[in-house]
Amino acid sequence: MKEYIVIGRTNGTTRNGSPYAALKVANNEETLNISVWDMAPTTPPVVGQTVIIRSMKDNMGKKSCGILDITPGTFPQENHPLYNIIPRPIKKDIWDSCIKTLTDYCTDEKLKEIIAIYADKLFKPYSTAPAATTVHHAFPGGLLNHTYQMLNMLAAIYPALPYPIKIERCIVAIIFHDYGKVFEYKDGEPTEDMYLLGHIYMSAHNLHKILDDYGIDREEIKRIIHCILAHHGQLEYGSPVMPCTQEAAIVSYLDNISAKTDTMEGTGNMEYVHALSTHVIK
Repeated sequence: MKEYIVIGRTNGTTRNGSPYAALKVANNEETLNISVWDMAPTTPPVVGQTVIIRSMKDNMGKKSCGILDITPGTFPQENHPLYNIIPRPIKKDIWDSCIKTLTDYCTDEKLKEIIAIYADKLFKPYSTAPAATTVHHAFPGGLLNHTYQMLNMLAAIYPALPYPIKIERCIVAIIFHDYGKVFEYKDGEPTEDMYLLGHIYMSAHNLHKILDDYGIDREEIKRIIHCILAHHGQLEYGSPVMPCTQEAAIVSYLDNISAKTDTMEGTGNMEYVHALSTHVIK
């Protein structure tokens, strides 16, 4: 019998129509993926909640248990030994410092104003939204941390880039690239908008209107929106277009680095990750 904290969850249905939950759990010793049979989508535990697992089966590395084999616990406070296992959203001063570093590089005053206004406005909704329910940054505030990681890496590499770019395009695109995920999830579960519209469309559509309202030149809008449309990097990964500009390529690579390194960080030793097509070695 061991206590864990839930760091990821998705719900599904077996071939015979029974519900189950795929939990990612961790304690200070290990990280596990485990399927819990007969667990309805509304049945706890949820991400951030502790759980006691009394027994589990191991079928060639695939772990599972029945709903009666687990007991949901509490949401740990700072003094709990498992509190720091689940990532937490970054603090506002860290976010603001990164934005300040980047805007110091900007020369386009209109875009600089948009960056300042929306970096401040989106901090709160991003700090409660996940970037996903599985794979990477799958926790409340994951969207904020993922966006911050991309911006922070941009601030680090910009002075060393071998060719000139318009950094404002990258900054605006990064801030808004996953904006649609605010609407894709509710209480950690996918919404209809995820399937009807998708986050790439919602992000691009909303940003296009904002840029247009600020009177940004049509060609400039096209270049910024392209960065969002192309940020998954490949058509087979969901982007409607491939990256065609240096700014779009940079945004896509930064998104990939943040997502893949977070996936590896949250994966147990020797665990196979389908999204990466490899085993992770710690």
